[in-house]
Amino acid sequence: MAQRKIIHIDMDAFFASVEQRDNPAYRGRPIAVGYDGPRGVVATASYEARPYGVRSALPSVVARRLCPALIFVPARFEVYKEVSQQIRAIFHRYTELVEPLSLDEAFLDVSHHRSATLVAREIKAAIRAETGLTASAGISVNKMLAKIASDYRKPDGLFTIAPAQVEAFVAELPVERFFGIGEVTAERMHRLGIRTGADLRLWSEEALVHHFGKAGHAYYGYARGIDEREVTPNRIRKSLGAETTFAEDTDDRERLALELAGVRDEVWSRLQRHEFAGKTVVLKLKFDDFRQITRSRTLHSAVTTADELRTVSEELLAATDLGGHRVRLIGLTVGNSPEACTECVQLRFDFDFGGPKT
Repeated sequence: MAQRKIIHIDMDAFFASVEQRDNPAYRGRPIAVGYDGPRGVVATASYEARPYGVRSALPSVVARRLCPALIFVPARFEVYKEVSQQIRAIFHRYTELVEPLSLDEAFLDVSHHRSATLVAREIKAAIRAETGLTASAGISVNKMLAKIASDYRKPDGLFTIAPAQVEAFVAELPVERFFGIGEVTAERMHRLGIRTGADLRLWSEEALVHHFGKAGHAYYGYARGIDEREVTPNRIRKSLGAETTFAEDTDDRERLALELAGVRDEVWSRLQRHEFAGKTVVLKLKFDDFRQITRSRTLHSAVTTADELRTVSEELLAATDLGGHRVRLIGLTVGNSPEACTECVQLRFDFDFGGPKT
């Protein structure tokens, strides 16, 4: 099989960069897109805010303490979505094999082009010219390496890991930089004496699976620069939801019902906007001790009316025992789409603004 040529494009501080582009008063100043309140979180921080330690998913009160001059800007998701569509249109000039990961990043398979690095450079130039924004690009032989490469010279970076460089590059790479290895897993690896790709490569696949479960199979390949995942365009949406965090924790059932109504209206709007239908309704509650529970009901057919969604969600809430705890967050998700798969599993999400990171 011919060597793949994969590009990972990652927009630089996407939400914050859009706000700085549209409002000259924000340029060169530390800004955070998000809600400036006791329960708010940072969605994206501008590069001017990052030296202070401000980053995505950081509580707003902590961000404000770290950077007193920080400017909070409300999110404008419809604007970000429009810009994202502009950027994806640029991608499709070069390949139909585009796999969006979020509004601000995507994988592209450009194996049919002579030079992936040249394509990445042209895409970056087109994004800057047509949107006024910068992007970073990573280029390599697979998705894992391309994603790592895109983070190497941010912002406005371009980094290529050529086939001949893969083995040496991976050997020196700290395990924290590998795709799918977070802080907790990295710490476990450190306790086992695994700190770099070279260390990881010393372990057998069986041993890695023993310590890390099914992910051990992937780690074994990553240590050798192997990632067989293909770029898959038009990934099927498996669920769609919304949630809200309260300004104050509450155990008042009427208040919870009102908050659920607002979340439900947003979910129904999104279902219509994305033309999505699912037959499993999932209620999510997070308590004052940060414990989280979900309650779900799977119907015989997909939810087709707002009244049906209202009835099911209200019944789920009424049947949920709060156990004497106050609630800090309520969420609702519709999943298990008949079109998505023939044997779907319920997905549970712990949202932390999981989107843009850089």
